[in-house]
Amino acid sequence: MKKLIFTTLAFIASPLAAQNQDLGEPMAEGQEVETIEEEEGLSGSVSFEGNLDDLGIAIPAFATDRNVATPANASGTEALGLEMARVITANLRNNGLFKPTGPDSLPRPDFANITSPVWGTWSVRGAEMLVHGYVRARSDDRLTVGCYLYDMALQQRLVAEGWVVSPADWRRAAHKCSDLIYSRLTGESPFFDSRIAYIAETGPKDNRVKRLAIMDSDGANHRFITTGRSTALTPRYSPDYKRLVYLSYVDGNPRIYVYDIGTGKQTLVTQSDNPTFAPRWSPDGRWILYSMAVGGNTDIYRVSSQGGRSERLTDTPGIDIGGSYSPDGRRIVFESDRSGAQQCYVMDADGSNQRRISFGGSRCATPEWSPRGDQIAFTNASSFNVSVMSPSGGNVRTLTRGWQDEAPTWAPNGRIIQFFRTERNSGKTSLWQVDLTGENERSLPTPVDASDPAWGPILP
Repeated sequence: MKKLIFTTLAFIASPLAAQNQDLGEPMAEGQEVETIEEEEGLSGSVSFEGNLDDLGIAIPAFATDRNVATPANASGTEALGLEMARVITANLRNNGLFKPTGPDSLPRPDFANITSPVWGTWSVRGAEMLVHGYVRARSDDRLTVGCYLYDMALQQRLVAEGWVVSPADWRRAAHKCSDLIYSRLTGESPFFDSRIAYIAETGPKDNRVKRLAIMDSDGANHRFITTGRSTALTPRYSPDYKRLVYLSYVDGNPRIYVYDIGTGKQTLVTQSDNPTFAPRWSPDGRWILYSMAVGGNTDIYRVSSQGGRSERLTDTPGIDIGGSYSPDGRRIVFESDRSGAQQCYVMDADGSNQRRISFGGSRCATPEWSPRGDQIAFTNASSFNVSVMSPSGGNVRTLTRGWQDEAPTWAPNGRIIQFFRTERNSGKTSLWQVDLTGENERSLPTPVDASDPAWGPILP
């Protein structure tokens, strides 16, 4: 008999007082992961032939062995199972690759049928794939969630996995299930169980309040990190997902802070009276890149993520700004106007071997290296659209056609790009996503205007 994999995701809260009056409450967040290996032979082959966007997936409500009220849903595990299936359906539909049918138009399977589907119930509905799942209340007040993917033609289970989560984190289990399905059917790395940081904007155009905010990849669990007493800009997640680096203007002076998400502590990395821009992490978390204007010349610097003396990496006349490491940490892509217009350049991590990579008449700004290392996303500053190119500067493709699209950031799997769009007349800003085909473009709702998005890695 096959055993289900159980991964324990325990979230330990130990909030400490914030160090700065601009900070909101700390976000209790820690992870302990326990994995129980299962017997081999669970995975099978996929029988579907054709385009993935034609692949029909039935996702009925997750079953429960007994309906128990939880802090996450007073109506109980039965209602929670319905909500989980809805989240998974939305994830797969919004990705643009599948045609899922959600639980609201499907019969609800019994708990006993989760591991033994009634094939006839689903074959008449034309689905090629079937997702079954369950949610059970445990004696320790946590939840066990199981997720199964079946091939209807083969009548075979392709993959299954399970998680133990606190009731408040039930959406993480739904995102984990979505990742399991996505990875099994596409062969690509997952991205649903990740978070996005961005700058929340309110107020009139000439006096915007800009706060640091974070949320799940689908926009849920939204949280403001700073209060708006000082302007926050350009957040980025650390590689270990425990910290955020961002730029803050306090009393008009720029400071680069590192914010610990779990404790609420904030550490000052560097400050200056000079204009400072765009802090970015190195892949190993040891360094932070940033740009600073001194005496009319803007160069790229790096500083230890613990603070200390900064090292200048560029020294040509003009404006060198931005900076994004390659995944292996050996190179940095940045923008510079040293040729007379904004273009993208690459240099070694120590600042040597600087060379231009963007040509063709358009201006290149805000470059961001893909987590896979195969492409660089950038803002085409001539048309204000998001484009991609190879690290050598070739194979340029434009992905968006908005009035003003800029500041691309990559999903953890390197196949989806998020950016922010400014409306022509109102000046309102909002977050959008597009995949590498340029076809599946969608907005990501936020409670207020949004800019400067940063997609973090897959949660541990």
